[in-house]
Amino acid sequence: MTRVGLVLGGGGVVGQAYHSGVLAVLQHDAGFDARTAEVVVGTSAGSITGALLRLGVSAENLAAWTVRAPLSGTEDVLRYMADAAVPELAPFRAWELLYRPLRLPGRHMVHRALTRPLQFRPMAAGMALMAPGRHDVVEQLAALRELEGPGWPEPALWICAVRRRDGRRVVFGRPRSPEAPLHLAIGASCAVPGYFAPVTIGGHSYIDGGVHSSTNAAVLRGQGLDVVIVIAPMSGPTGWRPGVFPAARRYSDRLLQREVRALRAEGIRTVVFTPGPEEQEVMGTDMMSRARLDEVVRHAFLSAGAHAAEPEVAELLRAAAAP
Repeated sequence: MTRVGLVLGGGGVVGQAYHSGVLAVLQHDAGFDARTAEVVVGTSAGSITGALLRLGVSAENLAAWTVRAPLSGTEDVLRYMADAAVPELAPFRAWELLYRPLRLPGRHMVHRALTRPLQFRPMAAGMALMAPGRHDVVEQLAALRELEGPGWPEPALWICAVRRRDGRRVVFGRPRSPEAPLHLAIGASCAVPGYFAPVTIGGHSYIDGGVHSSTNAAVLRGQGLDVVIVIAPMSGPTGWRPGVFPAARRYSDRLLQREVRALRAEGIRTVVFTPGPEEQEVMGTDMMSRARLDEVVRHAFLSAGAHAAEPEVAELLRAAAAP
């Protein structure tokens, strides 16, 4: 039996739409049901998509829910989500984060920088020092809170966040990681610094796992997996277009390539789905905007379908879908 890991990267509500388009292709064209993955790693928006998969939502209905189309079957989870009020989010402008004030690093962050320099990421530390945002991400996830069960979902769901005091990545749901209610772990993973307020779990404040990496795929090393599928809305080729957002994409893409190399060094076959220039144009730069989600899903479906049809990728996906 092929052991498959699924990585769902960050990207706001637009990133969720991209996830749903790609997952629909994997289900429809390749016969891979994402709900059967051995491990799902979710970062930021990917933590929401991953949780919905673990709650039993199919790729088909995930895409339908994203664009507010009729749902098929009897999936009560999404029917509840569809009936819940969807709060409107203020526009997210990445360049505005540059003007957020920073606090001085505390002793925990300084200690980590000095004692673990190879693990310390200055970018993550800088984002952790940013003044808290004004929006309550936990409130945005109220519907998910009503759906979670008494324990953690199974099979494995790993949700990545960053501890604010020292900039360290924490993977909720992984063995020996801090315990957390599912909705708070998701909230922590989605707490974009400077936009959302940090989320407190066990006396510690956490922010978006994307400040460490928009994908965090390397956490799947050493898990005995055969295939890893990565869906990375915040990566992809940008050329050398100027601006904060293209620069953020280039940074995310460099980290993703490093993570993929680490997985392949262990003999794990890896396939990556990222938006190309056309998809990026449709996605825009406000990742909280719901204005064009139907177009994002459609473009993601078409481009992912073309990628999935490439012989090498198709062979890998057939292996992933094998019983």
